[in-house]
Amino acid sequence: MPPPATASTNRVPAGQAGPAVGEARASGGRIERDLLGNVTIPAGALWGVHTKRALENFPISGTSIGTFGELVQALVTVKQASARANFVLGYLDRTRADAIDAACRQILADPAYRDQFVVDAMQGGAGTSTNMNANEVIANVALVLMGKESGAYAVLHPNDHVNMAQSTNDVYPTALRLGMLQAVDPLLVALEGLRDALDEKARAFAGILKVGRTQLRDAVPMTLGQEFGAFRAAIAAEILNVKEHAAAFEQVNLGGTAIGTGLNTDPRYAPTVMAELRRLTGRPMVGSPDLIEATSDVGAFVLFSGVLKRLALKLSKMSSDLRLLSSGPRTGLGEIVLPAVQAGSSIMPGKVNPVIPEAVNQVAYLVAGHDMTITMCADGGQLQLNPFEPMIGYCLFTSIRILRAAIETLTTRCVSGIMADRERCQYLSDINIGIVTALVPVLGYDTCSAIARRALAENRKVTDLIVEEKLLSPQRLAQLLRPDALTTPNVGRQAG
Repeated sequence: MPPPATASTNRVPAGQAGPAVGEARASGGRIERDLLGNVTIPAGALWGVHTKRALENFPISGTSIGTFGELVQALVTVKQASARANFVLGYLDRTRADAIDAACRQILADPAYRDQFVVDAMQGGAGTSTNMNANEVIANVALVLMGKESGAYAVLHPNDHVNMAQSTNDVYPTALRLGMLQAVDPLLVALEGLRDALDEKARAFAGILKVGRTQLRDAVPMTLGQEFGAFRAAIAAEILNVKEHAAAFEQVNLGGTAIGTGLNTDPRYAPTVMAELRRLTGRPMVGSPDLIEATSDVGAFVLFSGVLKRLALKLSKMSSDLRLLSSGPRTGLGEIVLPAVQAGSSIMPGKVNPVIPEAVNQVAYLVAGHDMTITMCADGGQLQLNPFEPMIGYCLFTSIRILRAAIETLTTRCVSGIMADRERCQYLSDINIGIVTALVPVLGYDTCSAIARRALAENRKVTDLIVEEKLLSPQRLAQLLRPDALTTPNVGRQAG
């Protein structure tokens, strides 16, 4: 591993950029050239000609790759691991290796550099523009740290040195996977916060009897605590599911270069660069057993997209339930009260709407749409490469980001402040005809069915009719309809 470069503590001065060595100075910038000709690079830009071409070619979404900090961090980490491996193997001299290493560390430490990662996240070329943007920024930061001018590629070149022993086709998929692992960490923190908030409500509402419902019709009793406990269990299961499937991203195709054959690499490069990647990330990153297969395969992204969709739909279902349970306040279910966070209408004074759960619903629908896009991108790959990984990355990073924000908002602006309307829950429980189901083991189905029909027709309580017809004594009825007997299996069910 190269030692820190002597210039590593120097911050690249804002706006410092000059012409390539031997090139004519452009007005306010520098001239760079590629196989298509000369291009003017603006002053202050740490990117170069290939990035400029991409800016012209892909004005698509308006969302730059720099928007996804995890992707930038992952790209730079891959470049840093490669530089260290190439130094260890003797292909990159100490001066250049030190400079690249120092540049990578500086970019990783300062989020301001993300403004230099400017190519659109939606792009053709299987991520080549993204890879070249990273190569050029790292090269120019390294050049300035070496005391050279930006664009002095004869000293340190974006392709020959920063991209040594690499291809977009192994760098970009590896960076996507590493970036996913980094993005998942805060998502899991958000999910754990929601789980804990739901657990708190489940315990607080444990003694509140209410009506359970199936198909929006009255069913058997339960407690409000059990309802929120089910929400908690759903989120706990999703936490495990996200962790399990994210682990697939620890296997990458770095070292395979263009199609997985490892062209232009030393046979020792793949294991060496993987060791450096593990050392830099602290994660158990491993190389794929078949790099050719791995270079064309996007199965891990498809599976994880399905995980995010499942999570999103669980959140959406819970949010819809919260909206129903809080409906009213006078003419709905009204069993819980959501925090009032804003006025609900421009025409109806005093109206308050469940805007936080509604926002979560919409996020879920977008994540489901992203999953469909990823499915189509996976299907569109051909032969040794899937060229649509940039769109896959855009959808996954966006889904993770908006899910995390939605979860945090749902937790802090809604769930944590939910209150129970105990009187409303008790009233609805008292008039619930479905409570007769608890008496079927004692009275039989036909008798209970007749009681239920009469209660509905006469608008009377089931309990009053049971006592009136002397089917059970008030004492026995009270025993059978104890809250614990109604909501806990095998409690108070004995015939007698």
